[in-house]
Amino acid sequence: MIELEGLTKRFGAKTAVDNLSFQVRPGVVTGFLGPNGAGKSTTMRMMLDLDNPTSGSVRIDGKHYRDLPEPLKYIGALLDAKAMNGGRSAYNNLLCLAQSNRIPTSRVSEVLDLVGLTSVAKKKSKGFSLGMGQRLGIASALLGDPEILMFDEPVNGLDPEGILWIRNLMKGLASEGRTIFVSSHLMSEMALTADHLIVIGQGWLLADTSMADFIQQNSRSFVRLRSPQQERLKDVLHEAGIQAIDVPGAGALEIDGASSEQLGELAAQHQIVLHELSPQRASLEEAFMRMTADSVEYHAHSSALPGHPIGPGQPGGYGHPGGPGQPGPGLPGDNPARPADVPAWGAGFDAQRKGGK
Repeated sequence: MIELEGLTKRFGAKTAVDNLSFQVRPGVVTGFLGPNGAGKSTTMRMMLDLDNPTSGSVRIDGKHYRDLPEPLKYIGALLDAKAMNGGRSAYNNLLCLAQSNRIPTSRVSEVLDLVGLTSVAKKKSKGFSLGMGQRLGIASALLGDPEILMFDEPVNGLDPEGILWIRNLMKGLASEGRTIFVSSHLMSEMALTADHLIVIGQGWLLADTSMADFIQQNSRSFVRLRSPQQERLKDVLHEAGIQAIDVPGAGALEIDGASSEQLGELAAQHQIVLHELSPQRASLEEAFMRMTADSVEYHAHSSALPGHPIGPGQPGGYGHPGGPGQPGPGLPGDNPARPADVPAWGAGFDAQRKGGK
């Protein structure tokens, strides 16, 4: 387990990480999310003693990373796959790590085979593609067969087969009771991989909760209805005290606060034909955009695309999970909460090289 308590890091006048406390528990894949500049990389580097905190502490199974004997056997990390020595072969890169942590040499061939690099084991890593370099970095994290694994953007450069492989690998390792901590900007992939989420913004904790609860807390859920008897359907809903929102151009109604079962039974009682009855739930990306809108350090603008104002608060943008032209739950920015007001629900190769010397 990884435990952070009051972790703070300042660079001059800038506070990169601000009194951050959370636990990464075994048996689940924990996703680590935040906008650019949120402090994710700095936090992960402090976990591995690559940066010293200004205050607070990090414990790996109750110990500081620097106090772990043969650290690759406790925690494996991929922070920067490019940190490999390009003049060495894939095999020799891993062999140096293995020897520094008293890991059997046979393990080098095992992890190369596991990540699919056996055929290029003797080739210098400087000639590797981005995806091959990423696989080598993953192999280095797995080398000591550790109980804790940290990955920063693990699918970067991988092809679809590789993405599916690393997703299943992380899930499989978690099912064995290992602690898996993964940071990524690919929301669609995180939604398929992570069970629990840690979300930070501007260095402070925004959420510590399950994937399902995070989406529910930070998005709008509704039911979409379409019927050839639309006006009659509106009357029936009104009589039942159910408010319906017209979707311009879609010929559909959106209903909050009523289940699809309730709406289907109501339509059947009044012999109304339905062409669509579908519960709608926001994606992780939409929930993330809504929660972190006030924490984004770098904003892009769409003014260069006349007539296409897609972005936060625009129809079809981040504040409108219903899709283009659909009403949303409010704009990301409606919540003016300061860091102290925001609840926290629920409670690299370079790292390995440093730890091994």
